[in-house]
Amino acid sequence: MLARINSSAIHGIDAYIVTVEADVRQTGLPGFAIVGLPDAAVQESRERVRSAIRNSGFRFPPSSHVTINLAPADIRKEGPSLDLPIALGILGATGQLEEACVDDWVLVGELALDGAVRPVHGVLPMALGCRSARKLRIAVPTANAREAAVVDGVEAYPVASLTEAVQLVCGTSPATPMPREAVEDLLAAPPYEADFEDVRGQEHVKRALEVAAAGGHNLLMIGPPGSGKTMLARRLPSILPPMTLEEALEVTKLYSISGLMPAQTPIMPTRPFRSPHHTVSNAGLIGGGSVPRPGEVSLAHHGVLFLDELPEFKRDVLEVLRQPLEDGTVTISRAAGSLAYPARFTLVAAMNPCPCGFLTDPLRQCTCAPSQVQRYLMRISGPLLDRIDMHVEVPRLKQDELLERPRSEPSRAIRERVRMARQMQVARFANAGIFCNAHMGSKLIRKVCVMDEACQSLLRKAISQLALSARAHDRILKVARTIADLEGKERIDLAHVAEAIQYRSMDRKLWN
Repeated sequence: MLARINSSAIHGIDAYIVTVEADVRQTGLPGFAIVGLPDAAVQESRERVRSAIRNSGFRFPPSSHVTINLAPADIRKEGPSLDLPIALGILGATGQLEEACVDDWVLVGELALDGAVRPVHGVLPMALGCRSARKLRIAVPTANAREAAVVDGVEAYPVASLTEAVQLVCGTSPATPMPREAVEDLLAAPPYEADFEDVRGQEHVKRALEVAAAGGHNLLMIGPPGSGKTMLARRLPSILPPMTLEEALEVTKLYSISGLMPAQTPIMPTRPFRSPHHTVSNAGLIGGGSVPRPGEVSLAHHGVLFLDELPEFKRDVLEVLRQPLEDGTVTISRAAGSLAYPARFTLVAAMNPCPCGFLTDPLRQCTCAPSQVQRYLMRISGPLLDRIDMHVEVPRLKQDELLERPRSEPSRAIRERVRMARQMQVARFANAGIFCNAHMGSKLIRKVCVMDEACQSLLRKAISQLALSARAHDRILKVARTIADLEGKERIDLAHVAEAIQYRSMDRKLWN
């Protein structure tokens, strides 16, 4: 007898409907086969399903040949989320479950040996995939129900066991879908622990971080140890504008398929902040592996990627950042096909000016030889440095700044200015498919960054004296446009260009 059950699986960051076909025959040699490009975790479901069916009080067909086909058969299926539909398929094929009961359902879940349903990864993209396929009822593990209920238009039903799943699809027990939470309220007031109110001094660095947040610009901080580079970077997400629902869903999808969703959290409420260690590998940073997974650049999507001690990263690891910095996506190619992960993040990097860290410190003498300093700085390639819009020095705190506790501006006040600037950019780029100045291409730069003759003259002098590249020229214009947006001005003034040029001169001081 043949039975069909709808389920879902992940491909990249999106989900698609999987039809689980179960065929049970009394002829031939007894066996249990799963076909349709299953991975090892799916193959191992045979033992989990067999034990779960028996321990839940159902009958597993003895001396029968069981064949499970996972369609479409040309896409590899990964993970244990197909356990529950495979079990229901076998129950349907042996007459213990009416097939008509499950036509409108999509079921996902891992089975324990006693029949309990355990949580799985990727439930949010599965629920979104169900909505796209017009499958509006999905049964998910109880621990994943709040996550699935975020998707408007899809009814998510929590199930705790195989028996409960059978009763749910057959309608023999009353069941109500998990209510959708007001995630918009959670996104409107994201909880951040770190606040700029705690930062002493470094007013010019705070200003640079505000400009970077307002325009989505990449930033490099250079200074001696203990000057506050890491502390400042960790507070950048607190001044970024709140995520829209679409942005939050994209971020949550990435964290869901990676198994990084915080417990009892239906959606990611804050912009991500990722800070990988300098020993990270290419695959860890960009993504990939034998089973491709999102890397740190994708997990920082719509948020901040912080690279502390930038020269300590392997050079080949840093060089793979070029594509996501330019395109906002990561493409991972394998023999079986290519996967694209979103990676539209703000890069914030921090480094010392030399190996000992005190080259620019007025109080401590540098002990490094010039050749050591040169080798240290050359670990960062020119093309990568050119892709970082802003470079700012973070000096040692003065004694009065360190001992006194002046009241600093809180993050919420800075975030409001950033939000207003971003609103101008969203309106400006409404039909361009981008949402901040850092993402402008050459055509948009010529259209949006209009300057008078005085501004152009200053920019020409800067290009000549600082030996700036064409990319650096464009990034100065983008930063100047952002500074003008923070002041609510439509045109770029001379002061805006001068401040933007200032953010490109620090690297010339050291690297030249």
